[in-house]
Amino acid sequence: MGIDGLRGHALIARYVRQLDNSPGVYRMLDETGRVLYVGKAKSLKNRVTNYANRTGHSARIARMISQTASMMFLTTRTETEALLLEQNLIKQLKPHFNVLLRDDKSFPNILVTKDHPYPQIRKHRGAKKTKGAYYGPFASADAVNRTLNQLQKVFLLRNCSDSMFESRTRPCLLYQIKRCAGPCVGKISEEGYGELVGDAERFLSGKTTKVQSELAAEMQAASEAMEFERAAVLRDRIAALTKVQSSQGINPRGVTEADVIALHMEGGQACVQVFFIRANQNWGNRDFYPRTGAGAGADEAEVLRGFIGQFYDQKEPARLLLLSHDIEERELMSEALAEKLGRKVAIEVPQRGEKMELVSNAARNARESLGRKLAETATQAKLLAGLAEAFDLDEAPKRIEVYDNSHIQGAHAVGGMIVAGPEGFMKSQYRKFNIKGEDLTPGDDFGMMKEVLTRRFKRLLKEDPDRESDAWPDLLLIDGGAGQVSAVNEIMEDLGVEDIAMIGVAKGVDRDHGKEEFHRPKQRPFALKRNDPVLYFVQRMRDEAHRFAIGTHRAKRTKAISANPLDDVPGVGAGRKKALLAHFGSAKAVTTASLSDLKAVKGISASLAETIYGHFHENG
Repeated sequence: MGIDGLRGHALIARYVRQLDNSPGVYRMLDETGRVLYVGKAKSLKNRVTNYANRTGHSARIARMISQTASMMFLTTRTETEALLLEQNLIKQLKPHFNVLLRDDKSFPNILVTKDHPYPQIRKHRGAKKTKGAYYGPFASADAVNRTLNQLQKVFLLRNCSDSMFESRTRPCLLYQIKRCAGPCVGKISEEGYGELVGDAERFLSGKTTKVQSELAAEMQAASEAMEFERAAVLRDRIAALTKVQSSQGINPRGVTEADVIALHMEGGQACVQVFFIRANQNWGNRDFYPRTGAGAGADEAEVLRGFIGQFYDQKEPARLLLLSHDIEERELMSEALAEKLGRKVAIEVPQRGEKMELVSNAARNARESLGRKLAETATQAKLLAGLAEAFDLDEAPKRIEVYDNSHIQGAHAVGGMIVAGPEGFMKSQYRKFNIKGEDLTPGDDFGMMKEVLTRRFKRLLKEDPDRESDAWPDLLLIDGGAGQVSAVNEIMEDLGVEDIAMIGVAKGVDRDHGKEEFHRPKQRPFALKRNDPVLYFVQRMRDEAHRFAIGTHRAKRTKAISANPLDDVPGVGAGRKKALLAHFGSAKAVTTASLSDLKAVKGISASLAETIYGHFHENG
């Protein structure tokens, strides 16, 4: 309970006496210490006083107040600081009653490198550490790949790595199919290649008309000079450039740079569509489904404000945000984003013209996306209810965890866990487990499963022993029959977790897809009808777990195969590694080289040669 056993309105009224009019952030917590809500205030005293009032609250806020058993406060110098801190805490703490952005992946960019005489064009995601010009963001990898694919046809820029570039002696296939100018083998001069780079950057900067007109003029000149092969190449480049623009769909003339953000709400759920307009071009769109807060949820203004604050916590906003709905404290949000970015960020809710058309288009996409999502959710709810009935569960599961292992004769063994729930596969919750057990015999599937489940549930028991979060599963699906289920059941009993339902999915006597047998601890196996939708649902989950485990295993195996023994030698960076490989011809030859041979390598000092020799001999 709270202060002197108080909670709710009475407790909040007690806190009001301790507050002044400073700006800051407040947290409301329940009696277990779980954060219910995080908010910011221009005046903490005035804001918290509102919660002490017994009337004038929505059903959602009234329920939140009734559960409040304690509060925490942080004062800030300005209201802008309070807003930034509020959004940061919401992302960290994921309070029950706040609007919460659940999908927060980074967006890819196109990078034109600047650290090589013949710059490379490629997709880039993550921190912008490589020297070069970045263009983006693009909404998805597909949007980047489509654009890169066409840009290669138009501007013939290389996408090979620098090491591949240096090692080429003949032009690659991309040169043969007119997708690269072949700078690696001197098919184009540095000056000529630089002109292509300049054209590509002008296009990505929005100067598409000038690039097209110049290409058209070159084509005309080549035709008049009877250089018909060159004219045909230029014609193909112009066609590819036109295809880039047509694939982008919307290309506004009057809006150079903007993020178009539209919200649609229905049935307590929300969809936000974000379109990225850069250089007068549409660089794709992405839909998001933020949690609208427990119960009846927040209204449009609060949902959109919460989304914007969290969305731009780690992302760079455009100079202009175009919104479908006005938000609370629009000017304050604009100031907060500008403070983070170091330049002005305007936020508008357009009512006419091209800007309104952009927002209307995004809003239509949001409405249609949410309609599809609601239909899928309804179907998923039926499947989960059917699963509960078929497997005799108390209620439809909210979180199903499916486990599978992958290895080749025990090598590079990994375990995979996928998660499914009311909204389908929850890919952000997938987990991989590198099998560490040194005492496992190769191919010991039981031993691998024991390690995976032990690590998974020991962590859950440590982080959430009271099972207050939604990280605990209602159902475990195991790829295997009676023996596997019995072993898993024993593992769970040893961990003291005996109340989670588990089902083993085994192929039938003919190992036929569709004749699966289902096993439960200490019960007879059973099967479902071949055309039962629940059977298809279980098959999809098992196949997804198998796909994820195999993909993880392949990645681990590939990494092991491509690992270079020089990577682990202290003091040997990229340049020295290159010098060693050039001198000895292979990493293996370096590992067996004598100390005197190592000292003879240009750029390798005597002390470093001793370090390298010691690493492969004395320490080996």
